Amino acid sequence: MPLLRPVHKSTKLANVCYDIRGPVMARSRQMEEEGHRIIKLNIGNPAAFGFEAPEEIIQDVIYNLPAASGYSESKGLFSARKAIMHYTQEKKIANVQLEDIYVGNGVSELIVMAMQALLNNGDEVLVPAPDYPLWTAAVSLGGGIARHYICDEQSGWLPDPDDIRAKITPNTRAIVIINPNNPTGAVYPLDLLQELVEIARQHQLIVYADEIYDKVLYDGVTHTSIASLADDVFFVTFNGLSKNYRAAGYRAGWLVVSGDKRHAGDYIEGLTMLASMRLCSNVPAQHAIQTALGGYQSINDLVAPGGRLYRQRQYTWEALNAIPGVSCVKPQGAMYAFPRLDPKVYPIRDDRQFILELLEDEKVLVVQGTGFNWPAPDHLRLVFLPGMDEMTEAMTRFARFLEHYRKRHHGQ
Repeated sequence: MPLLRPVHKSTKLANVCYDIRGPVMARSRQMEEEGHRIIKLNIGNPAAFGFEAPEEIIQDVIYNLPAASGYSESKGLFSARKAIMHYTQEKKIANVQLEDIYVGNGVSELIVMAMQALLNNGDEVLVPAPDYPLWTAAVSLGGGIARHYICDEQSGWLPDPDDIRAKITPNTRAIVIINPNNPTGAVYPLDLLQELVEIARQHQLIVYADEIYDKVLYDGVTHTSIASLADDVFFVTFNGLSKNYRAAGYRAGWLVVSGDKRHAGDYIEGLTMLASMRLCSNVPAQHAIQTALGGYQSINDLVAPGGRLYRQRQYTWEALNAIPGVSCVKPQGAMYAFPRLDPKVYPIRDDRQFILELLEDEKVLVVQGTGFNWPAPDHLRLVFLPGMDEMTEAMTRFARFLEHYRKRHHGQ
């Protein structure tokens, strides 16, 4: 029998990386099969920690399920898109019509779709560092090159406009803005957003705005949709039910095109083509959108002082900063902390190996900073979704692991 020719993956996947569900998570699953209980601080999946979708959303999906067996329009149900249109009006994004809205199987599908519709080989997209790694992966998969601009930890993880300008080339097509930010929890102030709009205006860049955490805000911070700040720049804004409404498994997200659409007709046609090719997004979940956006916003209770997310964020931030050699900027939004481990105290060379050792020794699963395209092995991301008892146990284990690490490397 002749040797079978090996089946190789596409070369387009060569630079695609998604370490949130990478090899360390695979080792975690193996350890669970061996009987270990792992505290998982690696993924922003609210349901796994007892955050349930609001009851009225569940009931509406159940009620509409008998009528949800067929395909919908490729852009989504009228009722869902109408509710999203009203939401864009609340966010002061001007002149959004029904045809400007695409409902997708979560924001993840729509990010990939948006990049596939835009990019030719060698096109460049400005992506933050650190970033939500799907953005970099989607740019690479589309044949483009992700050029990472630095978010400055010293200024509360805000993007550095000078670094952005320095990274722009004749091949730059777009800039990605993740606000509130994953993984840092930064929420961008109005003056910075206006400066980013001006950069996009001067260089004719598309602005891709990932705003999936726009209601997960702490300490009275307000969120401004960048697309509300200009009508002469082309914006593509992403949002959905996964985080604000704790309905990650529903896979209900949306994309909105706005601003100056006159010169983007061909691109919009490409988006429509790709939306049609996947027929439509999950129809039962689309029935949740109108109820979610128009109903009681229970997220406000969770992030208010005394609310569960507020308390867990506060505790996690304080616990991290209490560990010698660890510093963490206080998250203003989202569900994550992105602490720095001082390289003088923790001389980490391979941060993936570092978090693997944490997993093996203390049964705590986090994600290394380089998994978010951060250039140095001195950060990691952890979620603060577990309840206080489990979060306290996780921080105790993490502090113990770091104490042992310090003793190994410094004898102290």
